[in-house]
Amino acid sequence: MVRSVLITGSSGLVGRSCVERFHRAGFSVYGVDNNAREFFFGKDASTRRENATTSSNGNLLTEFDLDITNRLAMFDLIGRIKPFAVIHTAAQPSHDKAADIPFLDFETNAVGTLNLIESLRTHNADGIFVHLSTNKVYGDSPNFLPKVELGKRFDFADEHFGLGINEAQPVDGSMHSLFGVSKLSADILVQEYGRYFDMKTCVLRAGCLTGSNHKGVQLHGFLSWLVKCNLSKNPYTIFGYEGKQVRDNLHANDVAEFIFQFVENPKPAAVYNLGGGYLNSISILEAIDIVEQVSNIPMQTNYNSRSRKGDHIVYYSDLRKIQSDYPSWQVDWGLEKIIESLVRDGFRE
Repeated sequence: MVRSVLITGSSGLVGRSCVERFHRAGFSVYGVDNNAREFFFGKDASTRRENATTSSNGNLLTEFDLDITNRLAMFDLIGRIKPFAVIHTAAQPSHDKAADIPFLDFETNAVGTLNLIESLRTHNADGIFVHLSTNKVYGDSPNFLPKVELGKRFDFADEHFGLGINEAQPVDGSMHSLFGVSKLSADILVQEYGRYFDMKTCVLRAGCLTGSNHKGVQLHGFLSWLVKCNLSKNPYTIFGYEGKQVRDNLHANDVAEFIFQFVENPKPAAVYNLGGGYLNSISILEAIDIVEQVSNIPMQTNYNSRSRKGDHIVYYSDLRKIQSDYPSWQVDWGLEKIIESLVRDGFRE
């Protein structure tokens, strides 16, 4: 019997990689994507090209133009499909944009998640639910850890150095942004369905995710937007911390591979920090250096001394828990490989 999977945000960065990974594994793949990214960020962020590609390229999936905030539509769709697993990657993903659209942000990220997981529980309580969360659930609490300022980056000055932030990092007593709040609401909700209803659920607290399918814009998509600015010779704006703020980066294909491994060996109420880890951590200044070397195009920058509210100064994921539970999963895409791919595919466009 062929297993089915429903992927929300199926034309987006991670959703697209999940579509391809589960299709290769022989699943019947269904998608939900209403191109909300274009509404949030404008025409340049549209995923319609990926939508058209998936509809006509080898029948990778059956995709539905539906809104996850539409409860009746989600109940009807999941009731008809009764998927083996739901992979929830759809979201309003911007830290800053949420302040302009607080109701829509919360309805999309929190209520949309409730619509999906309750629909799955109603129609297939044995189904697996994987939720793509964010490191913003920790708010700016990592900023209060001891730090050291180096030539082109900040880094941790305590036991977190070289390891990163683990799942015990506090979520209380810090500034999250409204985006962080809506995602934390969904994060705890999915955990509770795992504990209260004994469903097989997974929360993935992701850092910066990237890949050639990313439609980067200033408000979301760090490396993709940086490369896009470089190739188009437009200025990239650095917000605060002199460009020394640090993030870990993970390719969407590596995300999809972990999700596939979890679906094959699920657990109830699992929570993991998912990122590139220390080896894939990089500051904006360091990223600019690598992009310039790969593209041979000098980077133009503007500097805004006002940092974004609740922004992390240093964040990279402690991967020990996720790799202990799933030792066959690893980060295959290193930073230079990621950036070389972004530049190469950017030139093709």
